[in-house]
Amino acid sequence: MSPAAMALSFTKASACGNDFLLIDGAAAPPDISQFTQRICDRHHGVGADGVEWLFPAHDADVEARLINADGSAAEISGNGTRCVAAFLCTDHDRESVAIRTGAGVKTCTLTGRSGHTYDFEIAMGVPEFIAELVIPTSFGDVRGAGVSIGNPHFVAFVGEFWPDWQARSAEIQRSSYFKHGVNVELLVVQDRRNIKVCFFERGVGETQSSGTGSCAAAVAAIVNGYTDSPVRVHAPGGTQLVRFDKEVFLRGPAELICQGQFFV
Repeated sequence: MSPAAMALSFTKASACGNDFLLIDGAAAPPDISQFTQRICDRHHGVGADGVEWLFPAHDADVEARLINADGSAAEISGNGTRCVAAFLCTDHDRESVAIRTGAGVKTCTLTGRSGHTYDFEIAMGVPEFIAELVIPTSFGDVRGAGVSIGNPHFVAFVGEFWPDWQARSAEIQRSSYFKHGVNVELLVVQDRRNIKVCFFERGVGETQSSGTGSCAAAVAAIVNGYTDSPVRVHAPGGTQLVRFDKEVFLRGPAELICQGQFFV
């Protein structure tokens, strides 16, 4: 059998450095979790924060099932959803794309395009708030806000990012309080319209950006009176805009990087 006959086609896309592989679900192998780990490996695979497996949907343009780089399933990625929308816009002249996720159908509205980069605003839905949380850790109690954007987040307000923030975030993530895991955001308020955020996500670890994490951080800052909507969320991978008026709206780019075949 030739290598081509054993290859799986993929498209790679990135939203502010948060990168994903987009693959036809019909080609998914039985060991989808293990395969996702292989293809997402940054040394022996293509490299990505996760795979958006694409399936037909009766109530949307496509269904996107997200598997993280460690093989675990996730409800939704705001950035990954935007990458899927960009992929669908390459073959069709669309103003909007409806994508079914594990957190419901999300509508991505195209706001601009330049080459292979697409800008979208996504209606992310109504956030769910949890009362202020105090998480005990080896480095002291950490106070933060619990927010769900279809997936769980813990947002900690800090004066500056801890030098060892990855290790501390991993410890917070392992807290027994979070029965289903949690995405951790460290948030520094810059002014009434701007915040800086670091992201440590379930199933991935440190990421350059996060769509749902940006929403959770911005909403937490607004609700606690630190900022006003809309809020610019600055992350290592780039800036996204979040506006909150009962429902959360996320705006940012998605870039199609390459297409290829992965030898199975």
